[in-house]
Amino acid sequence: MTVTIVEAGAPVLRQRATEVAPEAIATPAFAELVAAMTAAMRGAPGVGLAAPQIGVGQRVIVLEDRAELIARLTAEERRERERAPFPLQVIVNPQLRTIGDERTVFFEGCLSVPGYVALVERHREVEVTGLDAQGAALAWRVRGWPARILQHEVDHLDGILYVDRMITKSFVTEAQARARFAGRPIAEIRGLLGL
Repeated sequence: MTVTIVEAGAPVLRQRATEVAPEAIATPAFAELVAAMTAAMRGAPGVGLAAPQIGVGQRVIVLEDRAELIARLTAEERRERERAPFPLQVIVNPQLRTIGDERTVFFEGCLSVPGYVALVERHREVEVTGLDAQGAALAWRVRGWPARILQHEVDHLDGILYVDRMITKSFVTEAQARARFAGRPIAEIRGLLGL
């Protein structure tokens, strides 16, 4: 299955995705969907992808943060973002629960809104429940960057893009964000933007 990542404007990105029937998870068609999503995410490259982003209105997400994606960050940036590599996660019919009231603000981008990033406030810690790629129940409690990825991808399943949640004054091209803000702590970036 060869897929294309759909971009903002595609109706599938603005609709609530439908639940996957548990019996559908064991099918070759589902395995093919997961393989296509994973390949599209890695090829972009990205750290997460929701089925609607390849035009499939089903509640499936994949996420993974590989060492090579983190390598360009300074040790301070990795610490501030609470970012460390984690293996591929496939979550079907995810349900997200926020843990505590602590929130963080960092830049986010999206494969369906290419070329731009903006600051987005998210919960620092969440727990996701759902089914894995074999249909077994799963629960995963995370904080920091994996929690941000989960919130971003689950939003996609509800027809929400990060631009709906962004701090609009921070919306910038990826090139400008790299040139102006790379290596700077988030507090300094917020100050530069007058936030």
